[in-house]
Amino acid sequence: MEAINEISEPTGKHTRTAWIPAFGSGLLSVLIIFMLSISSPHSATAQDKNNVVRIAKLVIDSAQLQNYMAALKEHAETAVRVEPGVLTLYAVAEKNNPTRVTVFEIYADAAAYQAHLQTAHFKKYKSTTKDMVKSLELVETVPIVLAAKPRL
Repeated sequence: MEAINEISEPTGKHTRTAWIPAFGSGLLSVLIIFMLSISSPHSATAQDKNNVVRIAKLVIDSAQLQNYMAALKEHAETAVRVEPGVLTLYAVAEKNNPTRVTVFEIYADAAAYQAHLQTAHFKKYKSTTKDMVKSLELVETVPIVLAAKPRL
């Protein structure tokens, strides 16, 4: 079974190695279709209608901005890693006014959002940042399209 086809330049140097599986064309086609199906962009579907999508708009005390960003990073990374119902937590700061932070949150459903509010890491984030946040506006949204390329 030939598994590797080495492609080299006229210099004789190997520039890349290509795997050429010795599958039948039927199995290879199934594999390609499967890979395309799992790598298609995520978009709002019937299953996603239960998603809770929120936007949090915050203004942070400039003297505590670095501490706030560290607390937010720890919280978001933990929530996404340990909570199956936390689908997305993105946080960005305005380029010309970094004390203005926007957090984009997607939860699987209302129960996942409520469960998130009860976690130790969320409570730690809230208690740690309570004196850092000058204002907080929570915006409830209705998803129209949620599209993203998969991260591999």
